[in-house]
Amino acid sequence: MEILFDERLIEARRERAFAGGDHKAAFLLEIAGRELADRLAVVERRFETAVELHGGTGIAARDALATGKIGVMRRIETSEAFAGDGETVTAAPWEDVPLEPESVNLVLSPLALHLVNDTPGTLIRFRRALKPDGLFLAAIPGVGTLSELRDVLLSAEAELLGGASPRVIPFADVRDVGGLLQRAGFTLPVVDIETYTVRYDSLFPLMRDLRAMGMTNPLAGRSRVPVTRRFFVRAAEIYAERYSDPDGRIRATFSIIYASGWSPHESQQQPLKPGSARMRLADALRGGTE
Repeated sequence: MEILFDERLIEARRERAFAGGDHKAAFLLEIAGRELADRLAVVERRFETAVELHGGTGIAARDALATGKIGVMRRIETSEAFAGDGETVTAAPWEDVPLEPESVNLVLSPLALHLVNDTPGTLIRFRRALKPDGLFLAAIPGVGTLSELRDVLLSAEAELLGGASPRVIPFADVRDVGGLLQRAGFTLPVVDIETYTVRYDSLFPLMRDLRAMGMTNPLAGRSRVPVTRRFFVRAAEIYAERYSDPDGRIRATFSIIYASGWSPHESQQQPLKPGSARMRLADALRGGTE
């Protein structure tokens, strides 16, 4: 297995970001939490045992509980420090899935799967942890996310240093996510994608938000050569030249893939014809049994 991401660095940056307490920078988790809860709300059944894996602030778990569809919600994080007041968090390494086979009815993965080295293996472990006819729901940053930042950082580095190294991680394509769900053994897999545009005064507040989210470069093959302020100043200039609106503010794109899949059960309806996965996720989630 190729090691693309530095697991320890991911853990350290996420924990530092959470300790920083910049709740405004958690807007992506808030969006993902609301969307996952909306999709859960249309499922015409109740999930007695649910687990949220690496949800950071826990907003996805709280929003899911607010739907009234869940009996007990567990949270798994890399550190007990992620627990809020009165919460209990199970600590486990970033790539671990500490769940017994057929032990839960619902698995939530909000904005974490894009940083897993063994995505197929992780999805298989999620599916095995689900009881028959259990539901998996995920929000995964997809292709297009931070495309503007990727472009300007590569351009600035090529211009100033005569070469380029990866500074923004690769993101999954929506079709690849659907294929991975099928390979992992999920039935009735459905994916859709929502794109959000966030505007900033310049590159620098965008970078501050990414640090506050724990989303700065965790690639194992990242350059270890320190960059100067001149590099980021030039990147900010290129960003403003290429991706600013008439009022001078820059645009940052975040594309989030919402995915669902059911663990197999004999009572489930048969899959629709190929191509039906393009329908909206909220419409397809009713595929589970009562």
